[in-house]
Amino acid sequence: MRRRTHWPPRGSAAPDPDVAVAGDEVVEALYDEWAAPLFAYALRRGASRERAEEVVQDALVRAWRHPEVLDESREARRAWLYTVVRNALTDAWRRDGARPAVVSSDVEDVANDGGLEWAVESWTLRDAVARLSEDHRRVLHHAFYLGHSVDQTAAALRVAPGTVKSRTYYALRALRVILEEMGYVQ
Repeated sequence: MRRRTHWPPRGSAAPDPDVAVAGDEVVEALYDEWAAPLFAYALRRGASRERAEEVVQDALVRAWRHPEVLDESREARRAWLYTVVRNALTDAWRRDGARPAVVSSDVEDVANDGGLEWAVESWTLRDAVARLSEDHRRVLHHAFYLGHSVDQTAAALRVAPGTVKSRTYYALRALRVILEEMGYVQ
């Protein structure tokens, strides 16, 4: 978790002037004591690093706005802070579930979201593609990896567009057979 550089966080709304807030020293002590454990807790509950940072910051801002919590025992503060983090994560997951997923065209975003499953699928596909003939690998590379059209692929490989179409068809058929042999496709 990144180290705090400014407290209260920039962009957080100023508290109501009629409501008491915790002093800077108290809030800094609160941050030093609770930021790392709350961050770890949020990660253990399945939050991304960004979401965990956001939720911990929100919990500490709430504590800043409710100094009465800081006057309680350490166990009571701990329970209150962990409850705030848990509820914020639950609310965020419910909110995310109510919205359609955002589809990214950026390969790195897709790669980072899949984790271990994505890595295994990538390795399996790479091994399967390596079993193809050189002509089939080259046509698939141009068509799918580089995103070239049939005409662009034909020009790059110096073959007729009809040859690109047939090689693509037979390369995909061969790839399916290889994946079936590997037990990956049924």
